[in-house]
Amino acid sequence: MQRTEKDVVARLRAAGCVFAEDEARLIMGAARDGAELSRLVDRRVAGLPLEQVIGWAAFLGLRIAVGPGVFVPRRRTEFLVRQAVTGTRPGDVVLDLCCGSGAIGAAIAAAVPGVDLHAADADPVAVRCARRNLAPVAGRVYEGDLYAPLPPALRGTVTVLTANVPYVPTAEIALLPAEARDHEPRAALDGGADGLDVLRRVAARAGEWLAPGGRLLMETTERQAAPATGVLSGHGLAARVVSDPEAGATVVVATR
Repeated sequence: MQRTEKDVVARLRAAGCVFAEDEARLIMGAARDGAELSRLVDRRVAGLPLEQVIGWAAFLGLRIAVGPGVFVPRRRTEFLVRQAVTGTRPGDVVLDLCCGSGAIGAAIAAAVPGVDLHAADADPVAVRCARRNLAPVAGRVYEGDLYAPLPPALRGTVTVLTANVPYVPTAEIALLPAEARDHEPRAALDGGADGLDVLRRVAARAGEWLAPGGRLLMETTERQAAPATGVLSGHGLAARVVSDPEAGATVVVATR
């Protein structure tokens, strides 16, 4: 076993994995036998994100199931969740758009048991993954574009609306690390010319779905924060920016 671990570490290090020892332990823990270990190592060496290789991502103390073709939840997005759970109570309606793996909804439900959780994504691969992650907390996941697949009964009832929209400007996609650029769905990354295309679409109809006093939270970059708040204010929402420089996280919060 020791020699096998050394071999795995050597292959990962040769492929440029900075934390080869840690990754080797995780990959070996995910493999059921030697043949599967070889397959997993081959996938990591080929450039797949570690989380897609081992089948899960760590997020606010949870193991979130992920797989090939699913956006890997970022640790900086934990800051958005922390902002979302502040003031949220059991029974509140929580809606997560562009939900990907469902990590945000799962983390909110873990922090505030008893919320009425709903999520949506246009990607069927992401929807299948989110349903797996949200089933234990009775979350309902809908497949479709933003608000389109939601049940009409949710209109005007949402207390917390999260949307980790794609916000990378199109011209900057090529500058992303290969793990994201080559192995995550482009639709989960590409936010249009200025990175705010999907944010605008979410903001345009948020007022229809939010309850009075309900909040909308979206992650952006520091330079996008000012134009993003302008978009939200233009749709009648009271917007502000919160950030965590240590985590590199910026979130716009808008209240109906």
